[in-house]
Amino acid sequence: MYVDDATVRKILTESGDTWAVVGLSSNRQRAAYGVAQVLQRFGKRVVPVHPKAEPVHGEQGYASLADIPFAVDVVDVFVNSDLAGAVADEAVAKGAKAVWFQLGVVDEEAYARTRAAGVDMVMDRCPAIEIPRLA
Repeated sequence: MYVDDATVRKILTESGDTWAVVGLSSNRQRAAYGVAQVLQRFGKRVVPVHPKAEPVHGEQGYASLADIPFAVDVVDVFVNSDLAGAVADEAVAKGAKAVWFQLGVVDEEAYARTRAAGVDMVMDRCPAIEIPRLA
């Protein structure tokens, strides 16, 4: 209902290659760490966004989307659903072309706001699964 292959394909192939990954830290046990590696393997620049602002996968980290001093194409969200809507709003304010909520992250109101702002969005999917499937 909140995703279709055309939107997934557009985000992965046309929206740009700079992906801010909200929730990405140096914790190798977290899903965000492995997904970010896959994104890099497929040519995406991964920008970690986490309160610790630590570097991950060779990229400088930032505490928030607003702290990133350059344009971001896609915001990939690895936070709980109750926090994800605010991140989607920040992504729209930042000028991102797309927002991607990871598996298990669903906020229907955020989806409606983001789409109403003209920004592509996918919910409850993982780009690490979708990239090879659509390649």
